[in-house]
Amino acid sequence: MAKRVPKNDASIARNKKAWHDYFIEEEFEAGLVLEGWEVKSLREGRAQLKESYVIIRAGELYLFGAHFSPLPAASSHVSPDPTRSRKLLLHASEIGKLIGAVERKGYTLVPLSLYWKKGRAKLKIALAKGKKQHDKRASIRQREWDRDQHRLMKLNR
Repeated sequence: MAKRVPKNDASIARNKKAWHDYFIEEEFEAGLVLEGWEVKSLREGRAQLKESYVIIRAGELYLFGAHFSPLPAASSHVSPDPTRSRKLLLHASEIGKLIGAVERKGYTLVPLSLYWKKGRAKLKIALAKGKKQHDKRASIRQREWDRDQHRLMKLNR
């Protein structure tokens, strides 16, 4: 069986729902503290960020609710927990900025995408504000109008 080697900066998983449910204000890149079986699972692209979110505990950030499916051929001496919380690695100044924005300004921390960068797994997180139902409808209407406008411009060429 040939081993699938990811190319540099390859995407593993994306949270498309985040763009629909939130106004994305600012993005940050964070490292992840992973176990060996999790890295193998990510190399196979077996991760899901759909229902995940970032929580603050004791001045540190954790990815909560992300699902990394264990491989059937994982080590027998390890009992994998696919939905355990994983610590995020950021600079202290970035952590301070994020904690301040979440506690004082009412922002939410949302994971956007999981990808490889120079052989290391990285998570793009964002400071976000929740959208109301009418905001979601407006963004859908705008997206459809942009799509129609693009089609009309294509026809006029």
